[in-house]
Amino acid sequence: MVIATELCALSEYRIYPGNGKLFIRRDGKPVYLGSSKAQSLTFQRKKPAKLVWTQAWRRLHKKGLSEANLKKRRTRTNKVQRAVVGLSLDDIKKKAAQKPEFRHAQRDAALKDVKDRKKSTKSKSAGKSNNTTFASKVPKNVKRR
Repeated sequence: MVIATELCALSEYRIYPGNGKLFIRRDGKPVYLGSSKAQSLTFQRKKPAKLVWTQAWRRLHKKGLSEANLKKRRTRTNKVQRAVVGLSLDDIKKKAAQKPEFRHAQRDAALKDVKDRKKSTKSKSAGKSNNTTFASKVPKNVKRR
């Protein structure tokens, strides 16, 4: 035997025949309320999703789901090496395969080269003239004559 049940508009619990109240809204829509508590909270315009004991709150916070539906298998993302602008993938792999000592030696040589270049440019500029004159420092807010 099948019993026709309604669902409470607030709590979404089943309402069996002979229980609850049927409230007809101004727009003519019937609202089934399972208890005086549900009726009171509905008339206060409380949101069901904010009341911990309602089904709406439980659905929103993922409570009571069966474990079979809960866990989904995810495929792991594979890391892919890609070329960088100016370096091909082969060059990157070669550099990674090099010994750290070799890389340190290369770096030191490059730094030494840069330092030598800086010294040479400094000595050239120092060898030229130091007759550059600067304007006397005057505050910006003072008018000049």
